[in-house]
Amino acid sequence: MANTKTVTKPKRTFTEWLRSRDGQKALVMLAFMVLPLLLLFVFTYLPFGEMFGFSFYKMKYIGERKFVGLKNYEKVFSRDDCFGALKLSLYYMLGSVVQLAIALYLATILSFKVRGGDLFKGLMFFPFLINGIAIGFIFKFFYTRGFVFDTVLQWCGFQLDNLPYWLRDQRINNFSLVGTSVWRYFGQNMVLFIGAIMSVDAELYEAATLDGANRFQQFKYIILPSIKTIVTLNVILSITGSLSAFEPPYVITDGANGTGTYFVVMHQIAHVQQKVGLASAMAIVLLVIIFVVTILQKLFFKYVFKNAEDEDPNAARKRDKKIARIAAKRGGARA
Repeated sequence: MANTKTVTKPKRTFTEWLRSRDGQKALVMLAFMVLPLLLLFVFTYLPFGEMFGFSFYKMKYIGERKFVGLKNYEKVFSRDDCFGALKLSLYYMLGSVVQLAIALYLATILSFKVRGGDLFKGLMFFPFLINGIAIGFIFKFFYTRGFVFDTVLQWCGFQLDNLPYWLRDQRINNFSLVGTSVWRYFGQNMVLFIGAIMSVDAELYEAATLDGANRFQQFKYIILPSIKTIVTLNVILSITGSLSAFEPPYVITDGANGTGTYFVVMHQIAHVQQKVGLASAMAIVLLVIIFVVTILQKLFFKYVFKNAEDEDPNAARKRDKKIARIAAKRGGARA
């Protein structure tokens, strides 16, 4: 028998491996992985850790620090201007529901062929592209006594003396600010809904039409279950955003006349009163609240869309047969 010799490749040094193709690929992968993680740590997690540490101290930006333990957290729940400001989030939560309802309604209409639909989409989405500070100044003059809004209402027959002060009257000023947020953000929600609705198979609508389903039934049983992911995402973003409303009350009213939201109060405590420890505790409390609300919303929508997730397999088969029947009819017509 012939002797078989195994040829062993010489081991490469680390420098040779690094210069090779495999080494270059590993180096690029490591660079793309390490740099984002490093930036995320330096500009996100490290400042958050510092803020969490500040929440246990009585301190200003400059000067001595005094460790007070959980007293800052106790003040967040005991002071009316801190935790009480979260009550104003209910106004913005109500506005977010109206905002999503308008966006979903218009998205359902504009997802189909409508004359001038593209122009209308652009006009509705345009406010989202404007800077929030600029929108605040626009609506500050819009709501000012005797200016744009009052002038339009006078054209409609209202007397100026009978109109309220939209930014002073505490019965209505928060609704005025919420209207600003609705006007700015519903276009973004509408575009997201349109993208999701347009991805639904058009043959499902034809099958539903053959079964005698009207537009509302098509929306309830076809569109809504098909876009449940986008609906859940938009609701979560809108509700969590309502908890951190800042730009409208800060720019338009500066938090006066009972319009100071949680973020506005936190800004005043941190930058005007320079109670950095208390403001840091407020930020941590808000983070926990947003986290809990997000979890509750996910559980809620998991229950709401339970029927859509646990769909009967026979229903899917019937739907496929209907689609096949439509395709067969089309083929026969073309023949």
